[in-house]
Amino acid sequence: MESKQFSTPDASALGRSQYEAGSEDRARLLLIENDPEDARRAREAFETVTTETEIEVATDGSAALEFLRERVEESEPIPDLVLLALDLPEVDGFEFLETVRDDEELIQLPVLVLTDSSASSDVHDSYARAANAYLSKPSDPDEFETVADAIERFWFQRVSLPPHGF
Repeated sequence: MESKQFSTPDASALGRSQYEAGSEDRARLLLIENDPEDARRAREAFETVTTETEIEVATDGSAALEFLRERVEESEPIPDLVLLALDLPEVDGFEFLETVRDDEELIQLPVLVLTDSSASSDVHDSYARAANAYLSKPSDPDEFETVADAIERFWFQRVSLPPHGF
């Protein structure tokens, strides 16, 4: 797994963000993506947002679940948000969602599906497994910045997330 940190956040236009400048808080993302190019594009896209962002990358659902279980067992902060590809080796995105939603320590973890699939069955199955959002990966690699910006504006600046361990 890789980790990267980026710039300092600004306050939200609707009030102070939970990731405000001078705070020890930062947005922690878990990116579950087996395509190295898409993982690179996503990491680079989050370099352009103003929120300080730490990204952990897992290349399959099994490694991601192991990472989350270790964080819980060691009382380490879990990610604030998960970006999940569906087509993964070992444990696919649907199995990952089912496992997380069945775990009382992780049930409230926001999971955004970020995938190439536009199949209505994948959209339905993702929401049936309690995904918080379903996003299509951009076809143009440069558009990853637009997705990162939208995620920042909504999930980091507008949404109130429950505290960890709540």
